[in-house]
Amino acid sequence: MGEELGDLPVPELRAQGEKLLGWIAEYLEHPERFSVLSPVKPGEIRASLPDAPPSTGESLERIVADFETKILPGITHWNHPGFFAYFSISSSIPGILAELLTAALDVNGMLWKTSPAATELEQVAMDWLRQLLGLRGGWFGIINDTASISTMLALAAAREAKPELGIRARGMAGRADLPVLRVYCSEHAHSSVDKGALTIGIGLDNVVKIPSDAEFRMRPEALASAVAKDRDAGMLPLACVATVGTTSTTSIDPVPDIAEICGIEEMWLHVDGSYGGVAAVSPEYRHVLRGVERADSLVVNPHKWLFTPIDCSAFYTRHPDVLKRAFSLVPEYLVTREQDDVVNLMDYGVQLGRRFRALKLWMVIRAFGADGLAARIERHCELARTFEHWVAADPQWELSAPVPLSLVCFRYAPRGMSEPERDRANTEILQRVNESGEVYLSHTRLNGAVVLRLAIGNIRTELRHVARAWELLREAAHQ
Repeated sequence: MGEELGDLPVPELRAQGEKLLGWIAEYLEHPERFSVLSPVKPGEIRASLPDAPPSTGESLERIVADFETKILPGITHWNHPGFFAYFSISSSIPGILAELLTAALDVNGMLWKTSPAATELEQVAMDWLRQLLGLRGGWFGIINDTASISTMLALAAAREAKPELGIRARGMAGRADLPVLRVYCSEHAHSSVDKGALTIGIGLDNVVKIPSDAEFRMRPEALASAVAKDRDAGMLPLACVATVGTTSTTSIDPVPDIAEICGIEEMWLHVDGSYGGVAAVSPEYRHVLRGVERADSLVVNPHKWLFTPIDCSAFYTRHPDVLKRAFSLVPEYLVTREQDDVVNLMDYGVQLGRRFRALKLWMVIRAFGADGLAARIERHCELARTFEHWVAADPQWELSAPVPLSLVCFRYAPRGMSEPERDRANTEILQRVNESGEVYLSHTRLNGAVVLRLAIGNIRTELRHVARAWELLREAAHQ
């Protein structure tokens, strides 16, 4: 009876595991057999599944069969080489294998003692990544799930960096002695800045959007002006978020100039390099992190453009003492003998439980090496430049923003067509192309106009996939 109430028999793992590894291998070798964008209608997947759980266990064979017939049709394939929407991501073979090991070990790395390897490997992997990015020593790094959480932690640390506010103990509610706190970012910054501000009580109204220049980069003189205006009004400029690779266009804010202002104004500078910062693993693109050495914190996402399965967000700060002061809380049941001699990762964020994310980053870095990772980044940027040249050479199309990395912003804009007509045309083109199932693109708005985005970042994307996207775009424009 005791055996019947344990796990499934290990032979089941061997049998089904071999089948699933074979399925994964086939999936990675022939991803084009799937439509990139799921064609299902809202509610269709849910309607195909039972309303209640089974009363008795079902076979893994049947469960896996249902995965293929019921779940897979509702998958939009982010790991497809024709996925060019948002920021293209991909998981690599070493990352996939690492996730398998992570699930088997089921580590919770909240304390050093709860798995020493989880903590110490995270410190090693983060230091390796720091070196790959060309950053100097002195940075402390932890791995979070997403850049949204990393940016929120940065804003909380910025608040704690001014202990005279007394927010850790007294909070912010109902305090007449507390000035209005202000956070600054570009009008093209990611919405995670807003979410972080509303989550920790700063409020959306106190996120100041700084105008950008013609290349969609934050204007330092506008930042300085906004800060001065707020100080005159009795507000407290708390932090600024500069972006290396904005979401819409991958523009790179002038971090050195912004850092100078933050230094003068005693504001915390957080750099959001969640997409673009990873490009610095290539010496050719190391300039994207110029000025970051003066920042207080930085985030880059290996799960965006470093072939590591989601989720893996690398958060660095030069002030780990401030970050720890903001979040450390140790109840008696978490006190250990090694408390003062080790890093306990739970002290540096909101979550107590922590996945063993460092294993996949460590395995990816080892499997490809510094040169291999750099070469793949450079290849993606080269493919983007090729697509850029195709667009520039066609008189019916136009580029909508510079192409500093591997994203191209463009639109169909033939002469004689009004702006509203162009917007409608590009919206229809996008829909037709995505309905093909061969590629998937997304859009944004720049200067009020609908603009198409083609983002290259999948480890399996080749020139033929980019060429097919361009062919489909031109075909869709003339339907």
